[in-house]
Amino acid sequence: MMIKELYSQTSGKAKKIMLLGCGELGKEVIIEAQRMGFCTIGVDRYMNAPGHQVAHKWYAGDMKNAGFLRSVVEKEKPDFIVPEIEAINLDMLMKLEEEGYNIIPNAKATHTAMQRERIRETIRKAGCLTSKYYYATGFDEFKDACEKVGYPCWTKAIMDSSGHGSSFVKGPGDVKAAYEKAKNEARGSGEKMIIEEHVPFDIEVTELAVRHYDENNKVTTSFPMPVGHYQTRGGDYHSSWQAAEVSEKAEKAIYDTAKKVTDALGGVGIFGCEMFVVGDKVYANECSPRPHDTGMVTFVTHQTGYSEAGLHVRAITGLPVPTEKRLGYNGIPMLTPGATHVVLSPYEGYDPAFGNLYPAFNAKGISFMLFGKPEAHTNRRMGIVLATAKDVHDAKIRAEKAAHMIEMRTRQNPAWMQQTDKEKHLIK
Repeated sequence: MMIKELYSQTSGKAKKIMLLGCGELGKEVIIEAQRMGFCTIGVDRYMNAPGHQVAHKWYAGDMKNAGFLRSVVEKEKPDFIVPEIEAINLDMLMKLEEEGYNIIPNAKATHTAMQRERIRETIRKAGCLTSKYYYATGFDEFKDACEKVGYPCWTKAIMDSSGHGSSFVKGPGDVKAAYEKAKNEARGSGEKMIIEEHVPFDIEVTELAVRHYDENNKVTTSFPMPVGHYQTRGGDYHSSWQAAEVSEKAEKAIYDTAKKVTDALGGVGIFGCEMFVVGDKVYANECSPRPHDTGMVTFVTHQTGYSEAGLHVRAITGLPVPTEKRLGYNGIPMLTPGATHVVLSPYEGYDPAFGNLYPAFNAKGISFMLFGKPEAHTNRRMGIVLATAKDVHDAKIRAEKAAHMIEMRTRQNPAWMQQTDKEKHLIK
């Protein structure tokens, strides 16, 4: 759907975008959509989710419940339905699409990307290089798969996110605990697992491929520069930066791999394609058909309206995405090198508070985003620090230093405390 005209967001003719999931990424999509003139509706499982706080209208309920999901869609009749999380009733999404509702990028892509087996097989069939992998449904199969892949290896639940259900298995002594974690901490079914070869990569990257309409109403693919990142605690994003430090040959392979995967998924919007880079070789890992947590760095590396959230809105609504040629591809230019670092809660509790702000943010090129989550959990992502600098190394150090100066407390834990995780950090 290409938007030809826009009306006031309070008009009966306003174009509506409904976000299914209103976490920190959904919140930013809503903000960008409002800037561009769209009416926004946020849906999440709990009241006062981050996106609820900025949407024109919002609903709270279980999106895995088919009746609830159909109820809010039929009530609002949105022009665009944008899934932002995995916990959604996929059968109902399929039915709604069959009835003519516009699911972004499409119901099949959402169904494919939220489950590791489906997305891995899609990546393989698209002709992309992947690590060696096996599936398992019980402990004996799980153990055998670890032996076949070889140690060290990664074990993951078929359905999970942010590292839930994932383990780095160093040897046979870690297998039982990894199996229990994959089975019991999955987000969704824990009956099946994937066991993956460990690729000793130089850098892990996310390519935020954008499938959008060109001036001839044809779908084309454009590429922001790759985002580098690292994960901690078995698979949870901790820091990201743009542009990733890769060779031109690897950069071309990144764009080529992302195009193959996103062409296989289809539809329009931004896709977070995760990859491992070893020298000039690129291994495809996963792909999410929506903005990616590592891509929050684009809020400072790109101008307003061209962050990953802004590009997502532009792509799905048919608004233009201007590009310039880079290495033979349609490139989306950035303004400056930048980096992010997460702000993790050291505590459980309600009414989370943030302190030591003046020292943390009293430096050139530092900004921050607090997500507005009403409840803290230990190691829950509560915000991010963003930094710009002359190069990504300096930006990473600035963001890391500021993030670790921030203190937190909650109603149940009133003593101020900083986050303590220093895994993979530049400053020890």
